[in-house]
Amino acid sequence: MTKRLNTKLLAEICEVAGAPGHEQRVREIVLREVRPLVDEVNIDNMGNVIAIKKGKQTNRVMIGAHMDEIGFIVTHIDDKGFVYFHTLGGFDPKTLTAQRVIIHGKKDVMGVMGSKPIHLMSAADRSKVPTAKDYFIDTGIAKKELDKIISVGDTITRERKMIEMGDCLNCKSLDNRISVFILIEMFREMKDTPPYDTYGVFTVQEEIGIRGANVSSLDINPDFGFGLDTTIAWDTPGSTKQEQVSALGEGACIKVMDSSTVCDYRMVKYMKELSVKNKLKTQLEILPAGGTDTAGIQRMNPGGCIAGAVSIPTRHIHQVIEMVHKEDVRAAIDLLKASVENLNKYNWDFK
Repeated sequence: MTKRLNTKLLAEICEVAGAPGHEQRVREIVLREVRPLVDEVNIDNMGNVIAIKKGKQTNRVMIGAHMDEIGFIVTHIDDKGFVYFHTLGGFDPKTLTAQRVIIHGKKDVMGVMGSKPIHLMSAADRSKVPTAKDYFIDTGIAKKELDKIISVGDTITRERKMIEMGDCLNCKSLDNRISVFILIEMFREMKDTPPYDTYGVFTVQEEIGIRGANVSSLDINPDFGFGLDTTIAWDTPGSTKQEQVSALGEGACIKVMDSSTVCDYRMVKYMKELSVKNKLKTQLEILPAGGTDTAGIQRMNPGGCIAGAVSIPTRHIHQVIEMVHKEDVRAAIDLLKASVENLNKYNWDFK
C-alpha cells in the first residue's frame, strides 16, 4: 500500500509566497519542519538553508531543492495606481491573462493582471503573441492610498490554492515546492544513519540562474550530488511520445541530461539499478531546454562531483495550474532516500 502524502503540509509550502531572493516565508516553514529531523541546520549569507544529517563516514552528499518560485517585481506605479512589473524567472505571457496576483508590500495587496480588452483589439492585435509588457496590475486602490502600502522593488507572486484532482495535485509553485516537500519527507523517513554526511540544501534564486546552489556547492564541496526539481510532462493532446519528456503516473524521473547538465553516467546507472532492486517505478528524463540546481551541484566546486537528479513529472509547468501525480511524488521520496542510503555499496570507478 502506498504511503499517504502529507498534503496539508504540501499545500502550506506551495501556497506561501517566495519570489527569487525573497524566500523568507518558505524558509520559515522549512526551518520549522527540518530542525527536528537532522543534526545541524545553518543559513548562509544568501539565505540557503543547509540541513545536515551526519553519516558514518565523512564523504559529503549534497541534495538541492530550490525554495523560490517564478514571480514579478514592481517597476512603476502610474498616476491612476496601475502597477507595472518586470518578470523574475521564465513566464509564458499568454498564461497571465486575468490572473490574480499578490503584491508583497508593507502588507499583501491583491491584484489582477489586466490588458487591452479584446473588444477594442484590431485584427493585428488579436493575432499578436502577447508579451509581459502588454500587462499591468489593477489593485482597485487609488494611487494615493496604494503608495502608502507598496513601492518599486516589492515582489509579486501568483495567487492560487492547492486542490486535489483525481490522483493528482494542482497548485501554483509546484515548481519547485514539491521538491522542498520531498526533501523534508526524505529526512523524516530516514531513520538510520546514512553512510555519508548528507547536506539537504533548500536553495534560493534558482529561477534566475541557479545562484543559491552555486554558492552552496562551493561551500560544501560535495563528493556526490542530487538535484531535485520538476520536469516537463507534455503527455497531453498534441504531443508525441518522443516529445513528451515524461508522463504523469509513470514514476519519478532519473535525469539523464538537460540543457545545463549531463548527469554522470555512473550515477544514472546506479539509480536505474536501485529502481529495479527496490521495485520503484521510474522513467528516464532528457530535457532539451531548461536547467536545474544539478548544474551548480555538479561543477561549482573544486574537481566537481558525481551528480545526478530526481525529477518530478509536472504538467502545465511555469503556469498557475501546475500538476503532479501523487504516486510520482511518493516514488521520488523513495528513490531519493534509497539513492542516498546506498552510495557506499556501489563501485564508482570509471569503467
